[in-house]
Amino acid sequence: MPRILSPREGRSALSELTDATINMGTRILITGGAGFVGSNLAVCHRQEHPEDQVICLDNLKRPGSELAPERLETAGAVFARGDVRSTEDLEAVGAVDLIIDCAAEASVLAGYDGSPRYLVDTNLNGTFNCLELARRHGAGIIFLSSSRIYAIEALRNLPLEVQGDRLAIPAGRTGPGWSDTGITADFPAIGVRSLYGATKLCSELLIQEYRAAYGLHAVINRCGVISGPWQFGQVEQGFVSLWAARHLFQGRLNYIGFGGHGRQVRDVLHVKDLYDLVRLQIEAMEQYDGEIFNAGGGLDSSTSLKELTDLCEARTGHSIAIDTVPETHPADVPYYVTDNREVTRKTGWKPTRTIPDIVDDILQWLKADPERLAGYF
Repeated sequence: MPRILSPREGRSALSELTDATINMGTRILITGGAGFVGSNLAVCHRQEHPEDQVICLDNLKRPGSELAPERLETAGAVFARGDVRSTEDLEAVGAVDLIIDCAAEASVLAGYDGSPRYLVDTNLNGTFNCLELARRHGAGIIFLSSSRIYAIEALRNLPLEVQGDRLAIPAGRTGPGWSDTGITADFPAIGVRSLYGATKLCSELLIQEYRAAYGLHAVINRCGVISGPWQFGQVEQGFVSLWAARHLFQGRLNYIGFGGHGRQVRDVLHVKDLYDLVRLQIEAMEQYDGEIFNAGGGLDSSTSLKELTDLCEARTGHSIAIDTVPETHPADVPYYVTDNREVTRKTGWKPTRTIPDIVDDILQWLKADPERLAGYF
């Protein structure tokens, strides 16, 4: 197990690394690089491009992230403990060619039970600090935004109907930015969207201003639910891995909100499908500069909680207690499915892994090290 550097040690190590590797290939900084998305992107990129230097900056705040440095080191990525809220930590990275901004307080419930300071400092001010680093060094930026930038009321007003164990938009129905295929990037974004969603939308606007003012190359990906191995899921973020783990380790779960029936629906994107899109964007930043893409699993990789329960029961052979909590949180929505047609038209990308594939990959990961991983769920 590698020693985890302190912030000061991390800055020193990064400075030495900058001097020693100035002639390497593309130099990529991934913020939130020990998190689920960031670490997977780092490992995948190093596997395909071992000539590139990938630096993963993370404050290791989220449970499970402390397991990432060993995995990153094995892949040949560089880990240093640091924080996007600290300009000093980012400046220690030195010149980079590309920033993939994955750092975030990712919980949609963040700030509702107290001060939102950490949320805003990390998600918005952190992006500002990344943009400043990009401006100083002429780096491109790929920003992981969220489907949560869309207005909650507009999503709740979709003409949903019950179809079996899920909610669905009736066939043939359409409206501004939506159809039975899903939600496009033109869906209404005026209105309340959650504190988390507000930080993501503000970051998007700031990125667009920096691009116009300083000529930065930037791509924004609005993702819904992303899942796969190495995701330490919680109730408010990462529900697919949480569902799989609780079934495997025989814990308990709740159907929360919208009557407690478990019919609310999300599409789910495998993190490796996300990497396939990011790889295309890295390879052709100038071509995709300025684009804002809705990118998710799509209708073919969508599930309700009830359907996910049935799948996890079938895959694990375990039936567990699931309680009902009818009350709906102000930030929750009953339905979100990504319409990928625009990103597919412009890039040729489309997800290839389905919900069963995602659950199988998560269970394979959990079963490989159950004694260590069970405690995180």
